[in-house]
Amino acid sequence: MPTPTQLLARLDAIGQALASSSHGLALIGLGSVGLERERLDQWSDLDFFAIVEPGTKPIFMHDLGWLAAIQPISYAFQNTVDGYKLLYSDEIFCEFAIFEPAELPKIPFAPGQIIWKAPHVEASIALPQLAMPAPNQHQPEWLVGEALTCLYVGLCRYQRGEWLSAQRFIQHFAVDRVLELLNYLPTFSLAAGDAFANERRIEQRLPELKPLLAQWVQGYQASPASALAIVAFLAQHTHVDPTMHSLIERLANEAL
Repeated sequence: MPTPTQLLARLDAIGQALASSSHGLALIGLGSVGLERERLDQWSDLDFFAIVEPGTKPIFMHDLGWLAAIQPISYAFQNTVDGYKLLYSDEIFCEFAIFEPAELPKIPFAPGQIIWKAPHVEASIALPQLAMPAPNQHQPEWLVGEALTCLYVGLCRYQRGEWLSAQRFIQHFAVDRVLELLNYLPTFSLAAGDAFANERRIEQRLPELKPLLAQWVQGYQASPASALAIVAFLAQHTHVDPTMHSLIERLANEAL
């Protein structure tokens, strides 16, 4: 896997390729290659915005030669109307979007870092004009209710033989609600996470949660055991309706 030094060198090379295109305006590094470089490691990818002159975006979108000139491309596909996911032959992975300046005010993103910009371009181009979406501010009672009902529905699906659906309700949807709930539990001190994906870096933000996660997410065939672990955690840290608690435990134990 590429080293952080190699990743940053590739990002600089992409900036220079954009500069050499004669139509580039700026390259903005995002995430771990933006303003959060303390978490850059060999498993990181290159997230960036390429800002190009008005009217030239289709050129950059339809011909990736400006990127292939740096290193051969092993794989690429257009995953949004604005950008691509791309794998270089040396296993450097990129996820990027291409914008013209007039599009940026409509795009929510975390502040980035200028990798390269044309001399006449203001450095403020790396700052979003549209605020990032606020994280959900669901109340604890709602989160507990959603988690309990997801456990119940998942166990019913499991008993019906819909094990994949059960896995999603119990080990995905219910767990998502529990992760949100942690913000309200004084026993846990959860550092701020990704605005788009609360599960990102959860093991680093709250290391003591790892043994619990192993109990909550036990796999395709273990949804009943996962449900028992989740409801036990909820009962330990919150008020759980006795009827739902009893019903979830009964259904889970019957399915073991």
